[in-house]
Amino acid sequence: MTFVNYFPGRGTVMEKAYLEGEAKGEARGEARGEARGEAKAILRFLEARGVAVPHEARDRIAGCTDLDLLNRWLDRTPHVKSVDELFAEDAGSTADRTGT
Repeated sequence: MTFVNYFPGRGTVMEKAYLEGEAKGEARGEARGEARGEAKAILRFLEARGVAVPHEARDRIAGCTDLDLLNRWLDRTPHVKSVDELFAEDAGSTADRTGT
């Protein structure tokens, strides 16, 4: 969506603030989209390997927005036999952040 202002005052602080906010929103949206893609890949990989993913674990993976953590989980998916193994190294960590 592009903001077009044909009224006097074009290029004002108000217009600049609006455009900056729109750009920040798009960047946040891209990061959320990337996190969703990583989570989807993890869940799909686990499913393809026949690893049972309980509802709570599915929610934890799908709700995570920490790309570093998601990438660690993704790296582990070929080797784990359960979601407990997937999360094992992060058990004491507070790095498991979910989005708001």
